Amino acid sequence: MLRVILSLLLTSGLLRAEEKPDLPILDLSDQKARQVVIAAGTAETYQGHPTTTLLADGKTILCVWCINHGGAAGPMARSDDGGKTWTRMDEAMPPGFKTHQNCPSIYRMTDPAGKERLWVFSAALGKRSGPGMPSIMSEDAGKTWKEMPPLGFPCVMTFSSIVKLNDGRYLGLYHKGPDGKDKAPLEVLQTITADGGFTWSTPKVVAAVEGKNPCEPFVFRAPDGVELCCLLRENTHKGRSLVMYSHDEGATWTTPIDTPWGLTGDRHAGVFTKDGRLVVAFRDKALKSPTNGHFVAWVGTYDDLKQGKPGQYRVKLLHSNAGGDCGYPGMELLPDGTIVATTYLKYAPGPEKHSVVSTRFKLEETDKLLQK
Repeated sequence: MLRVILSLLLTSGLLRAEEKPDLPILDLSDQKARQVVIAAGTAETYQGHPTTTLLADGKTILCVWCINHGGAAGPMARSDDGGKTWTRMDEAMPPGFKTHQNCPSIYRMTDPAGKERLWVFSAALGKRSGPGMPSIMSEDAGKTWKEMPPLGFPCVMTFSSIVKLNDGRYLGLYHKGPDGKDKAPLEVLQTITADGGFTWSTPKVVAAVEGKNPCEPFVFRAPDGVELCCLLRENTHKGRSLVMYSHDEGATWTTPIDTPWGLTGDRHAGVFTKDGRLVVAFRDKALKSPTNGHFVAWVGTYDDLKQGKPGQYRVKLLHSNAGGDCGYPGMELLPDGTIVATTYLKYAPGPEKHSVVSTRFKLEETDKLLQK
């Protein structure tokens, strides 16, 4: 049953003015008809940290994830009907893919000659040792794959996002701590490929904030086609998430500042809908949020983000039965306006561990529900 979670905290006196959740929250998390279990967890198997990519046909989605929290890669699934049904592709993976570790991420990239390839980057080999960022690559829309040499970049996780630059190159962002370890202080780095993913420039630090730990960058192009925007997880979780901008294709970035309260979360991923609105999904980490720890989406405009406005509303997409151990989403927009949001989470109470699950919705649906 759909319900609007009222923001009673506004009148409780417990929140500082800048933390007020002054936007509605819709709850779709109990609507099972929207949900598809891509990979079910069992009492022994934890399915974690998926990412997705939508192919040019507008209906084929590929999903990769790892086994255990930040564990070994290996699984892949394919949907040919926009995420309604899925087929496992594990047997098509190169044998070495199972030795890749920690949150594999999948991307489409096109080289200067116009050849499109799919790439899956991971963080490390073996027990997170050896050269950073091993990868596999497909030249036939994901039907077959081969292992590629590691990029050699020490990292906590591989690219959290990649964006195409206006000159055809691609900019990738990732994060690391000292000596590449997962410890503070965290910083965000960028690197650029000019040949569609084979070789990358020497990484450089683009975000380091004293007293904060920026990580898991989500970079995307603004509606004006010029500006780049990057949302950042802030891993101290003492305030809001961070955002920074580039007006010169990543040559320089502004100093990160706080996002609006409603965008506070971990591992952002988003899409622009046909009417120009921005929909961003993440693990909710907003202070005093009634949906803290669950898988949510923020709906607003790019101007809301730029001007620090609250946005239009939030949507609780899926309920986590294991606290804040969820998120790391794939977000895909289908031609008919359907948004397919994919994450990992403990899907139900009981002994079963985390599953990879997707849910689907349209803004025209949530807009009507908001009016009610």
